[in-house]
Amino acid sequence: MDLHIRPSRVKGSFSVPGSKSHTIRGIVAGLLAEGESTLHAPLVSQDTLSVLRAAERLGAAVERDERERFWRIGGTGGELKLPESPLDLGNSGTGLRILTAVAALADGRIAFDGDGSLRTRGMAGLLKALESLGARCESTGGRAPLAVTGPIHGGSTTVDGTGSQFLTALLMTLPLLKEPSQLDLDFLNEEAYVRITLNWLERCGIDGVKVTEDRLHYTVPGGRRYRAFERVIPADFSTAAFPLAAGLIAGEGVEILNLDFDDLQGDKRVFDFLAEAGGRIERAPSRVAVYPSSLRGRTFDLNGTPDALPIMAVLGAFAEGETRLVNAAQARLKETDRIRCMTEQLARMGADVEELPDGMVIRGGSGLHGARLSGCGDHRIVMSLAVAALAAEGASVIEGAEDAGVTWPEFIPSFLRCGAEFFLSSGSSEEGERH
Repeated sequence: MDLHIRPSRVKGSFSVPGSKSHTIRGIVAGLLAEGESTLHAPLVSQDTLSVLRAAERLGAAVERDERERFWRIGGTGGELKLPESPLDLGNSGTGLRILTAVAALADGRIAFDGDGSLRTRGMAGLLKALESLGARCESTGGRAPLAVTGPIHGGSTTVDGTGSQFLTALLMTLPLLKEPSQLDLDFLNEEAYVRITLNWLERCGIDGVKVTEDRLHYTVPGGRRYRAFERVIPADFSTAAFPLAAGLIAGEGVEILNLDFDDLQGDKRVFDFLAEAGGRIERAPSRVAVYPSSLRGRTFDLNGTPDALPIMAVLGAFAEGETRLVNAAQARLKETDRIRCMTEQLARMGADVEELPDGMVIRGGSGLHGARLSGCGDHRIVMSLAVAALAAEGASVIEGAEDAGVTWPEFIPSFLRCGAEFFLSSGSSEEGERH
């Protein structure tokens, strides 16, 4: 679908959906737990539903109540079923990584696949670690389609820390082995996501994980069991960045509701970044108010918040002076190469933008103009470009708007309610559903 956007101002309240990171970890913890667990206010999206369906095929008993906004998951206690056909993880890289490691608990072969984007995600580092612990792994050049044959045993292995998901996958799996394990890394990006994982382990009764101060060495005890739990999923700060940005560059008074700044999500740092750049952002216990602001360019280290790179690049285009987004090379390894794609798409809108190996330089102050744009098959790029188009001169069209549903199915309706001039078309004509 094409999303047509006319320059417009947004005003009103945005309710941010649940965190994808928390929801997926909650599904996996529920799958592995002994007894029935409940997730309240989970993110209901393409990615999370792919993981939930996979958990069900691995033996979880799933009850969904969308009206009351909860999922109940009857756990397996770590005794997984062997699906007869591959588990389809759709576009969920997090789900693929974690469940590939979890599958190695089973005494048998479990296969995985996904969409075209998922088949581009590197898995070799995780598969190598699982092989060193006794698994037999098959893959397509280190990518999906792939299969894992377990069971694995405890021991020592090294982990690729380019992203956090390989480490998270092993941390969630290894406590169920009989023997202890040792995980070692040379470096670690996205540390905040690992803190979220360790918090889930603690909440579910997995104690005794020891971590060195530099976060590069982990001793994981064996013989543990996941305890059933009940938890409200926190709102997603990476999603909140989109109404935040819209409020700063195309707003007339925007409120963002239900954010918990005590949560461990690294993307809450974006609120600090933008306040430091001159954004008028007022926090209260139950809401954040955002007002139109004159932003100043500066350097932002996005190592802990790489998912914010697309929307931070948009804001850089509207800031005075030079904005440098650095230390985020892992942004090239997401649904697409986000550094390359954002450089190309913002250039179509007239931005003075330069691609760096680990980020971008944006020289702002002159604004953007409307253009025909590609969402590059990436939900965060679709949403970022839509925010940019609200504040550009002239109309824009974004191809592949349906990809926003990966993490925020209500993205378009939420912005429509607050005054955004959006309408959808099939892509073959200018006629579509006008709003």
